[in-house]
Formats: sequence, C-alpha cells, structure tokens
Amino acid sequence: MLSHLQMEKPFTIPTLVLSALFMALLALPVRSLAQAKPRARDLGVPFDGTPGLYNAITDVKGVEVGHTTLISGSGKLKVGEGPVRTGVTAVLPRGKDSLDPVFGAWFTLNGNGEMTGTTWLEDSGFLDGPVMITNTHSVGVVRDAVIAWRVKKAPSDQAGYEWSLPVVAETYDGDLNDINGFHVKPEHAWHALDTAHGGAVEEGNVGGGTGMICNEFKGGIGTSSRVLDAKYGGYTVGVLVQCNYGWRSQLRIAGVPVGREITDHKVRDNDVGSIIVVVATDAPMIPTQLKRLARRVSLGLGRDGSYSGDGSGDIFVAFSTANPGAANSKSMRQITMLPNEQMNPLFLATVQATEEAVINAMVAAETMKGINDFEVIALPHDRLREVLKKYNRLAQ
Repeated sequence: MLSHLQMEKPFTIPTLVLSALFMALLALPVRSLAQAKPRARDLGVPFDGTPGLYNAITDVKGVEVGHTTLISGSGKLKVGEGPVRTGVTAVLPRGKDSLDPVFGAWFTLNGNGEMTGTTWLEDSGFLDGPVMITNTHSVGVVRDAVIAWRVKKAPSDQAGYEWSLPVVAETYDGDLNDINGFHVKPEHAWHALDTAHGGAVEEGNVGGGTGMICNEFKGGIGTSSRVLDAKYGGYTVGVLVQCNYGWRSQLRIAGVPVGREITDHKVRDNDVGSIIVVVATDAPMIPTQLKRLARRVSLGLGRDGSYSGDGSGDIFVAFSTANPGAANSKSMRQITMLPNEQMNPLFLATVQATEEAVINAMVAAETMKGINDFEVIALPHDRLREVLKKYNRLAQ
C-alpha cells in the first residue's frame, strides 16, 4: 500500500515505537494515505465532467496501481552512487491476481521515447500483463523483471508463459537522477507489482515519476477519471500519466496561461521530455476502438498547452476490462462491443481525464533537488490560485 522508499541514510527506531507506528498506518484507509496532499480540484481548478469516487484510474473496477520510489543521496553526481531520484510504477488492468488479458491498443503522438511490447499489442489486440513505467535507462531491467514475476506467479505448464512480451514505457529523469547508475533493480519492479492496490493512487514524486519535470515545474505521476451519465451507459474512463514534458511558456491550466504568469525558476529553453499515458475503461471496446480512444489523449494534452515537441516521447496505451475471457484459446469466444456511434462520450471523458491527470501530477509534486544540486520547484499552489482568480477561473 505504501511506496518503497530507499532512505538516504539508515536509521533505527525502537521496536515498540516501530510496531505502534506500523499498526497506526494499517488503521488508516488507503484514501487518506494517498490523498494527504491537495489535488487540483482542492485548489479551485475547474474541470469539466464527473469524476469517479477516487478520481483515479482505479475507478475502473479491477485496476490496481503500485509504486516503488527510490530517493537517496545528495550533492555532486557520482555515477553508480547517486543522487538517486527514480522508481517504477505498475498498472495492472485486472489486478495482480488475474491472468486474463484485456483488449488493448497503443498510439504514439511523437516517437522520441520507448514502449516495449507494442508490436504484438498492435497485431494481437491484447494487452497481456501489466503496464510498467520507469526511467529511460531502466526499461530493460524492468521488462525482464516482469517476465520473472509472471513466471513465478504462473509457471509455463499452468499458463503458457514460455514467452512474454511485457509493456514497459519510460520518460527521462537524468536531470535529477543518476540515470546511468542503473539504480532500478528487479526487486523494485516486483515490489511495485506486489504492492499494487485499488482505491486512491499516490501522485507526484512517486514511482516512475519520482525524478520527472513537467512544464518546467516538478512533475511525476497523476491520475483522474470520468464517469459517464447513465444515458450513455454509465461507463468509467480512468487515466494515469507519468509526465515529464512541456515548456513553461505554453502551460495552460483550465484555459489560463499559467506558464506565462509564473515565469521564475525556469529550467529548460524548449519543449523536451516525454509523457506516458495509460487509459482504462470498463466500456466494451475492441482494439480498433481503443486505438481511437488512445488518440484522444492528444487533445487532453493540448488543453494543457502541449504541442508535442520533437524531443518529446508522447506514447499512450488504452485497454478495456470488459469481455473477460476473450483471450481464451480453448473455444470460440463471444464478445460485446459498443457501437462506434456511441463512443463520443468516451472520447470526451478521455480528453477531460487526461487534462486533469497532468495537473494533478503537478499539484501533488514537491520541489526536488537532485544531481549537482539541480533544483526543480513545485507548482506554487498559492500563486496558481492567484492566477486563476485573476482570469476569473477560480472555482472556490
């Protein structure tokens, strides 16, 4: 339930105190642990659409999210020693205990990035296993770790895992993190998978998003969801982002040019970086429809000011938790699908949830100092509210 945190220095706590602290944490609901920080709506940022209970990708029933967060060291970069500001995030479409693939699809808006497993995802139409997100130079170790984790959970004689093509995506955290120190290990990927949970999702400087920068503010992991009106089926769309993209001058929040109003502590002179977006829905959609859904992420990013620069890897994956058992090879399968003419509300929900997930990531993120004391500030909440008020867009 809690992210793994590699501390800068070891310390000891008396056993009785540690035991009491642990029991107190267990007594807290998941929602309070994950949402101790304010989110964009709490600050008065107005968004369209109706969110789900947790306003998270986990509002799609069965979806689980886990993180491993690695933070240690400070000061001058010593490759292999740190400072370390990185991690792994896992999204499991049907939870960690399911072996049932989901219909899926992917789309790349700009290809200066990596998402493994997409060739077979494109051809088969199935997402088999989790979606993992980490830093650019840790894709390989996370990919191999997922295979080992799946084999251990379901040996090949039970589930046919003689081979596996995991979906692992990345964004670059080398401005803050010792990325060439290869600090992400197999056990970190396993921890993210084993501790994945439903309910509220930890955001900001966590998991794969630990060392990320977004619109020249601190970025990271963010999520949001939308629930359709009953007349449109009552379906849910959830989005999770790992955002590391964007140029300050282009940042817009709720239509307001926030990036042109808050201009201090800039760290880049162009739109570089990347964003990975995972879209989940319980609507019965087949792979061709899910690719159309994934494309709509682009419009949500556009609302936040992204123009998908040449140096950005903007890669999206979408899946549907409907049609369980569709990948069963033992017999003919019958599936359900939504008519194309009824997809418009889902398109809109994807745009809205993507727009909000990015801002949630920035609101949750905290100022971070990394290698060589390079510092990226968090989006200042008070100044954001002032700017929104100036443009008459403050919701409360």
